[in-house]
Amino acid sequence: MSTHTEAEIASQPDLWRRAVSTLPGIPASALPALGERVAVVGCGTSWFIAKAYAALRESAGQGETDAFAASETPAGRAYDRVLALTRSGTTTEVLTLLREIRAASGGPATSVITAVPGSPVTGLADHVVVLDYADETSVVQTRFATTQLTLLRAHLGEDLGGAIHDAERALAEPLPSGAVDAEQFTFLGRGWTFGLAEEAALKMREAARSWTEAYPAMEYRHGPISIAGPGRITWMLGQAPHGLAAEVERTGGDFVSTPADPLAELVRVQRTAVARAHARGLDPDHPLHLTRSVILSS
Repeated sequence: MSTHTEAEIASQPDLWRRAVSTLPGIPASALPALGERVAVVGCGTSWFIAKAYAALRESAGQGETDAFAASETPAGRAYDRVLALTRSGTTTEVLTLLREIRAASGGPATSVITAVPGSPVTGLADHVVVLDYADETSVVQTRFATTQLTLLRAHLGEDLGGAIHDAERALAEPLPSGAVDAEQFTFLGRGWTFGLAEEAALKMREAARSWTEAYPAMEYRHGPISIAGPGRITWMLGQAPHGLAAEVERTGGDFVSTPADPLAELVRVQRTAVARAHARGLDPDHPLHLTRSVILSS
């Protein structure tokens, strides 16, 4: 029986196309402008997407961009804009941060990307982008995260045609050999894809309660590679450093790397997480100990 999570994963290529096509209708003031100093904040998946976007924006020469977990955003640091990412628009730490910014005089402009029109966050930001068409029923976040990053990549001037094509292939092609039964996963990334590696590891933990880790690819040799071995997978999102695949394979572990767009490769990781959940009798729509939004009591 298909789950909501599986249907939402499968919808991603169409939603990415929609995000690209609707970008021209979003007011220019709603998203970071060239040269602005920007802080991007979120919680959980949104924090990892914030990391990916921050690295992309800086590498594109668009302006200094930092990413923070909303609860760890430093007070008093000067920014032109704070961009908050929140699927539900109800996450306590994001709401608290935006209230603090609003209460301070002379603070930065605030923008929000959310899936829910009229949610509490929309009344606390100067600018709101609603991607309601990418909202999700499942607790585990997949398509909203990737759709908002697609929108932000398009806003940076990227052509997403190749990424969309690669995502369609990621939905159709077999999962990596041994991935459903593997004992352990380590996800690696470089630059903007390190945020995706962290998100890939989170999906495996949430959906399948799997032992996963994530590291910058060049740091993997500095200790973490000791965990590699038979029955364990090291999965690279993006281009692997020279020689790393051979080093992992010498441990007896498997090294997974493809030329696909890293965001599309994340789709394949999502599918793997769901397949592992089913193999263990878990419901990926309702992961243990989790809710759609973290709302803390005061």
